[in-house]
Amino acid sequence: MDLPDFLIQETERVILSRMLNAVPDDLDKSEGSYIYDALAAVAAEVAQMKVDMGVYLNRGFASTTYGEYLDHRCEEHGIARRSATKSKGKVKFTGDKGTVIEAGKRVATVADSATNTSSIEFVTSAEVKIPGNPEDEGEDSIIADVEAVVAGASGNVRDNVIKQMVDPISGISTVTNETPTAEGIDAESDSSLLARFLARVRNPATSGNKADYKDWALEVSGVGDALVLPLWNGPGTVKVLLVDADRQPATQKIVDDVQAYIAPDPELGEGKAPIGARVTVAAAERVDIFVKATLELDGTRTIDEIRADFNKALEEYLKSLVFTSDPIVYYVKIGAMLVDTDGVKKYSNLLVNDSTTDITITDGYIAVLRETNPVDLT
Repeated sequence: MDLPDFLIQETERVILSRMLNAVPDDLDKSEGSYIYDALAAVAAEVAQMKVDMGVYLNRGFASTTYGEYLDHRCEEHGIARRSATKSKGKVKFTGDKGTVIEAGKRVATVADSATNTSSIEFVTSAEVKIPGNPEDEGEDSIIADVEAVVAGASGNVRDNVIKQMVDPISGISTVTNETPTAEGIDAESDSSLLARFLARVRNPATSGNKADYKDWALEVSGVGDALVLPLWNGPGTVKVLLVDADRQPATQKIVDDVQAYIAPDPELGEGKAPIGARVTVAAAERVDIFVKATLELDGTRTIDEIRADFNKALEEYLKSLVFTSDPIVYYVKIGAMLVDTDGVKKYSNLLVNDSTTDITITDGYIAVLRETNPVDLT
C-alpha cells in the first residue's frame, strides 16, 4: 500500500528545518551550535519513528502484512495457517535374525557436499523384529514404518536413498527405503493464507453454501484448491473435488482427511456440513496432456535445455487452468509458449494430444502433464 505523505515526506532534514524555524532568530542555531546539535539528535529519532510507523501501518493490513502478523489478522476471521506435516514411508532393515529394532531409532539419507544436499533424518514409528531367533545363522530383513524428524516437503525423498543409521543397531548391517517417502507438506505460505483470507472476507460464507464447502476443504492441510459441485447427484448432494498444493490430483489421504473434516457421516451433520447434506469428497480426475513438435533451433541452446524449459512453462500453464471458469488448453497458446522458449527459432508439426484443436476440460477434471514423455521435441 502507498504510505501517507506525512510518513514518506518527513525526512530528518525536513523535521530538523522545521524545529530550527521554531527557535527565535536571536539565538545561535547555526550548524555546530548547541541548539542545532541538540535538535539534530531529536530530528533523527523522530524521522526513525516515522519510518517505523510505516512498517507498523503495513503490518496492520492483511495485504501488506506477513508471518505471525498475518496469522493474527486471519485468526480474527476464524482462519488458521495450515501446519506442516511429516513425510512417512517404509524402510527395510537387514541383519541378524531375531534382531529387534526399537521405535524411535533414527535413519537418514546421506548428505552430499558436492550438491550441498543435507541429510534427511527419519525415525521408526514402532518396534519391529527380524524373523527368526538370535541363535539362527544368516541374515534376514524386516520392513519398518518411519516418519521424518522435521515436518515439510523436504522429507519426501526418492527410493533407495535412506542408507544411513544415525542410531547404530547391533546386528543390523544395512537399511534402505525401497519406495519413496511421501505425505510431507510444507507449512502454508503467506500468499496461500492471504488468498484464503481474502476469499473469506470477499465472499462471506453462510450456512453450507458453495463458499462454505470450499473454505472447509482449504482448511485441511495439503489441499491446494477445491471445486464444489452442488446437487451433483440429486437434491441434498454435494461433491467436493480436490487438488493438492502442487495443483495435482489430491492423494487418497488428503481426500480422506477432507471427508472426515466436512462430513465423516453423510447427512448426520457430524462434521462441518449441515445435517441432511450428502457430501462426497474426491480427487480431481486427470486429463493427460502431451505435446509433439519439430523445432528449428537458433544454435544458442541444446534440445535438452529447450525441452526442460518448455516442459516447466507448460506445467505452469496447466496449473493456471485448474478449477477456473475457462479451463481450455489452447493450441495456439502452447504454440506461442514454444516459440517464446529461448533457443527456438521456429516450429512445425505441433500436436497437442495428437491433435491441432483446443482441449476443453470438463468439471471434475484437470489438465496435467502426462507422466511419461509429456514433451516430444525433435
